[in-house]
Amino acid sequence: MEFAYLGPRGTFTEAALRRLPAAKGAAAVPMASIPEVLDAVRRGEVGAGFVPIENSQEGTVTLTVDELVGGDPLVIAGETVIPVTFVLASAKAPAEIATVASMPVALAQVRKYLARELPNAVVHQALSTAQAAQRVVDGEFDAAVCPPFAAEAFGLPVQAFDIGDNAKAETRFVHVTRPAAPPEPSGNDLTSLAVYIDHDRVGALLGVLTEFAIRGINLTRIESRPTGEGLGRYAFFLDCAGHLADARMGEALTGLRRICADVRYLGSYPRGHAETPVPAPEGMTDADFADAADWLAALREGGSPR
Repeated sequence: MEFAYLGPRGTFTEAALRRLPAAKGAAAVPMASIPEVLDAVRRGEVGAGFVPIENSQEGTVTLTVDELVGGDPLVIAGETVIPVTFVLASAKAPAEIATVASMPVALAQVRKYLARELPNAVVHQALSTAQAAQRVVDGEFDAAVCPPFAAEAFGLPVQAFDIGDNAKAETRFVHVTRPAAPPEPSGNDLTSLAVYIDHDRVGALLGVLTEFAIRGINLTRIESRPTGEGLGRYAFFLDCAGHLADARMGEALTGLRRICADVRYLGSYPRGHAETPVPAPEGMTDADFADAADWLAALREGGSPR
């Protein structure tokens, strides 16, 4: 299988891809942008894509979420979470640096450093941290904000290490495929959804949240994204603790299907870090759901309730 990923070589995305078990032994194809990666998957040019989706400091990579919420369907089959560290890579001393380049998410994570140490430098955006390093090598900019392995790969001296504003910053990356059956439940899974509600129905979002709350499903993330249909028209991107195969998740999804304008299933997959999952509340385990289903079946067959 071939994996397309946000390139060029030397990005955090490539480093995270190397940690993904499903990519072991697979060919890796760098591409210039997130839409290019996901479109290559949609067209069947590659078997899977790998892109950033969330940063612990700057939040959502909106381009990835918007691509998943819109366009032909894709599903998330796995994720990887890695710590991110940045360096200032340049052949010039800091006092001589007049221009700095990196991708927007990276620049946002070093804004305090740049304001403090390079207050007069002009900041430019690049498609990736590795592309920024390449453009420094090409003489277009004086310095790049990039990971240390990118500076090494492009032969750039490091003028400052660990320049990120948050030493505990992490970025989450997702393994994306065309629609397919999800991996088997691992016991610590996420299910991702895009939910569309009727904008003129009072309490529509509360109805969505209630489908999860009454079944004891923990939402680890909820975010609104514009649909492009006009002001006030939004889809909600949700990450839910649990797997499509779980009885309570299945019931929640059927409930959403009944009350929402549309629901796009975006995959069930193992979590990329070891955070302990929230246990199912009393009465909400798969065994509890199976027992209740057996009780109802007995009633319908004319048996006596237990």
